[in-house]
Amino acid sequence: MRLAGVATLAVAGLLLSACSSDTESVTEATTAAESSTEESATESAATDECAYENLTTINPGMLTIGTDTPAYPPYFSDDDPTNGEGFESAVAYAVASQLGFAATDVKWEVVPFNTSYAPGNKNFDFDINQISITPERSEVVDFSDGYYTVNQAVVAFNDSPLAGATTISELKDAKLGAQVGTTSLDFVTEVVVPTQEPYVFNDTNDAKSALQNGTIDGIVVDLPTAYYVTAAEFDDSKIVGQFQATASGEEFGLLFQKGNPLVTCVNNALTTLKDSGELQEIQDAWLAGATAPYFTE
Repeated sequence: MRLAGVATLAVAGLLLSACSSDTESVTEATTAAESSTEESATESAATDECAYENLTTINPGMLTIGTDTPAYPPYFSDDDPTNGEGFESAVAYAVASQLGFAATDVKWEVVPFNTSYAPGNKNFDFDINQISITPERSEVVDFSDGYYTVNQAVVAFNDSPLAGATTISELKDAKLGAQVGTTSLDFVTEVVVPTQEPYVFNDTNDAKSALQNGTIDGIVVDLPTAYYVTAAEFDDSKIVGQFQATASGEEFGLLFQKGNPLVTCVNNALTTLKDSGELQEIQDAWLAGATAPYFTE
């Protein structure tokens, strides 16, 4: 009986030892797995170039954005890009948020439109200023994916010789104006091909002043601007017509210094904003307008 008891105790001890060993093995395996997961997450963050802590910006911890002044509606409000109001101000802050920047970490720089796409170093991380993506500009700067597809339009007063124009040929003898360096000006010179040199202005405000004082018959601007000018700025004015979009579609893009790796991360942010519907909501909020007729040949 004593031998049987001793044997029983020995077996029990072996079983306890085995159970203890199994428990320790499971604990060690679990701890190792958790450690491996944590290390993988850390390594993943370290290799994710678009993680906030890995972004390289002009001013560390800040996102510096360029735009021109005056910053006018419907893209900005009260000539103040910092208030988040207006289509492009809202887009800029939405992109910043996707990148991990708080609104207080966004800094704005004044950048004249026709120097934004000049070659060389930039004092901004990206510029947002109704800058159309073109092959020529893309040779010396980089662009994000498009954030808005836009047409060009002609604005005139109701008593202008242009008021009843329905075809491009009816625009050829008109005195047309546009801002220097813009695709609006390109449409005048390449699509309308006027019989006289177009009037070229430093900015859209100068072009609108020339229209108002009768120096020119009409101005060519992007369609959202045309809606705003006729609805909020000039009484007795109209959108005479809009041009058909080019074959590939004219798009506004965020502009970067050539070779800036931030382009990839901003494109990721834009994709998220498009897929979630937020970008469309911003567009609907700031760029609403009635349909404008299309010019025929």
